[in-house]
Amino acid sequence: MRAVILGDGLLGSYLIGKTRWDSISRKKDGIDFSNLDSYSSKLEEYDVVINCIANTDTYSEDRDSHWSINYEGVANLIDFCNATNKKIIHISTDYIYTFSKENASENDVPVHSRNWYGYTKLLGEGYVLLRSKNYLIIRTTQKKAPFTYPKAYINQIGNFDYVDKIGDLIIRLIESGTTGIYNVGTDKKSMYDLALQTNDKVFATMDLFDPTTPTNVTMDLSKMDKFLDSLQ
Repeated sequence: MRAVILGDGLLGSYLIGKTRWDSISRKKDGIDFSNLDSYSSKLEEYDVVINCIANTDTYSEDRDSHWSINYEGVANLIDFCNATNKKIIHISTDYIYTFSKENASENDVPVHSRNWYGYTKLLGEGYVLLRSKNYLIIRTTQKKAPFTYPKAYINQIGNFDYVDKIGDLIIRLIESGTTGIYNVGTDKKSMYDLALQTNDKVFATMDLFDPTTPTNVTMDLSKMDKFLDSLQ
């Protein structure tokens, strides 16, 4: 498998460090993800493209930035991968389950959140599902360790975890060669519970900074668990 990672943010950096797969990013290579011509030639030697690039500013009201990266950039990449016979690993988000059912499975209907991040991530994933000939979609959220914020929400519930745990699960799925959609996470917990694992001074709160912040993005992980168990 000749794999390349797009992006060197939190998750991308972890995957790069753990796997030593090649990487392409704005900081390192000066690419513009919204302009495929700025990096398509760099992808020629690879057969698997792992897209970790996204505008993840959930509080931003800048529609155009979210749209150009989370949707248009993804759509252009998918068309390119189809034309050059490459598999795409697309990192999506548990945000698409905002206002959906609790413990949502991959087959449940996702409902976008009330912000441009959630909306455009859902659209980008939809393009992958509609057009890609060979894909793996990962729905997840990873956090930086240790937890650095002064407070954490006790009413924000999900299967999120620190980047090392999420990253290791993603690597196993990628290396297995599987395709389709996978919810990726660990046991259900509140953000406060997660924060306490690395910061015993964090303050518990229910006062959400932004009303668009999802409070329940729990996912059914049985598909992932069953598949990973089968690899042992």
